[in-house]
Amino acid sequence: MNRFAGPPSCGTLILLRHGQSEANAAGVFGGWADFRLSPRGEEQAADAARLIADAGLWPDAVHTSLLHRSIRTAQIVADGLDRSWTPVRRTWRLNERQYGALTGQSKRKTRQDAGADLYERWRRSLHAVPPPLSEDRLALLRADPRYAALPGEAIPPVESFADLLARVKPYWSDVLAPGLARGATLLVAAHGNSLRALVTLLDRLGEPAVRALNIPTAEPLVYRLDPGLRPLSPGGSYLAPERAHAAAAAVAAEGHT
Repeated sequence: MNRFAGPPSCGTLILLRHGQSEANAAGVFGGWADFRLSPRGEEQAADAARLIADAGLWPDAVHTSLLHRSIRTAQIVADGLDRSWTPVRRTWRLNERQYGALTGQSKRKTRQDAGADLYERWRRSLHAVPPPLSEDRLALLRADPRYAALPGEAIPPVESFADLLARVKPYWSDVLAPGLARGATLLVAAHGNSLRALVTLLDRLGEPAVRALNIPTAEPLVYRLDPGLRPLSPGGSYLAPERAHAAAAAVAAEGHT
């Protein structure tokens, strides 16, 4: 039984950060680097599928980034739901935030070197940006075949969270919102920051709330929306709330120990 059942005109959005990646396990910034899921991440994705099935939620479509950890998480969830046939759409707009020169760098060492205040502003403020990717690393990224159809300037050397929000917003308004307005159930399997951007748009968050927002790996977060696409329950509902909130606190503390 779908415990999120509501009027047919209400869409349901399931937000799912990928399972633990190799970058998460190593405590480094992932960014647009194509880290894979760790063995634990594969298990987390399978558990997320069980939670979604137990809640009676059956996605009509799945949306992912172009990065392996997002794609693989979505595949595991679809298989776990016995719905590998569910239509999938992939987009660079759901990629993780471009962390520039921090990509692949230790969060703990970055905090030690930059200081706690700058580290937190780089991670969680709206406008602070770390140093950009070097020209050679940026050129390699722009030569990646998955981004061949994009103009070079669409692949930034670094992003603030506000930049990421501007990147995600058209996908929300042009793709996700119309499907939800038709009453669809959509699964977005993406990344901590691209999902933070969607939550920011859904809940219309200001900077203090943006700074405090952390998305844990592989914990399904469900938004039921009214016909105006406003959340019926601001902040959504985690399917395993106690575990998810503990995991979000651990995300907030990354780099501190």
